[in-house]
Amino acid sequence: MVHTFEDLVTEAESAPVEGWDFSWLQGRATEQRPSWGYQHMMGERMARASAALDIQTGGGEVLAGVPKLPPLAVATESWPPNVAKATRLLHPLGVVVVADEDEPPLPFADEAFDLVVSRHPVTVWWEEISRVLRPGGTYFSQQVGPASIFELVEYFLGPQPEEVRRKRHPDDARQAAEAAGLEVVDLRSESLRTEFFDIGAVIYFLRKVIWMVPGFTVDQYRTRLRQLHDQIQSEGPFIAHTARFLIEARKPS
Repeated sequence: MVHTFEDLVTEAESAPVEGWDFSWLQGRATEQRPSWGYQHMMGERMARASAALDIQTGGGEVLAGVPKLPPLAVATESWPPNVAKATRLLHPLGVVVVADEDEPPLPFADEAFDLVVSRHPVTVWWEEISRVLRPGGTYFSQQVGPASIFELVEYFLGPQPEEVRRKRHPDDARQAAEAAGLEVVDLRSESLRTEFFDIGAVIYFLRKVIWMVPGFTVDQYRTRLRQLHDQIQSEGPFIAHTARFLIEARKPS
């Protein structure tokens, strides 16, 4: 069935966007996954930990998929709908969910955790991570790299300056981690293919990942959205590339 532009817009605007579950996009968009398998690697580290913190847990979906949680597991989240969703999902697993504004300081004592993890953090407060880690503890994170999905960003916002395109560079993460007193033991990055098969997928994605096109609304970008809809209809999926990097850092004993 061929859906009209207005049908796709209405459907995407009415879809719930809380949490970090992208299953609504199944069959409408694809994203190549990094080769390292973050959740599996995180699960291995969780199984060895005694006290772990998941920063910016979203709706708790990634943490909930860990086979074996440590005796003490805590998650933080700032967005109220995600706090509620994470609480419903993680409390039955014994994980404490803490509402946190994602501004220093983290609401925990010094050296409270031997493992801190975070998948796709919006901000990384390296000094705070170092502070709450015990000596010998580990920070393990998969992060969004520079100019990720900028084909889509620049379609709406136009060409971005080099300083914007370079933000979130893994070399900067290494430097910041080391400045906070951590030793980087693993750092790898990949560029991955993403495809959007209809304009509804684009709208849903931009509603959910709100920092890609700040202040995005359908009304504001309706003309560009309609042009992109026509382009997808005539030429096929809109192709973009995500940037991901994995970083693991340890606090010296």
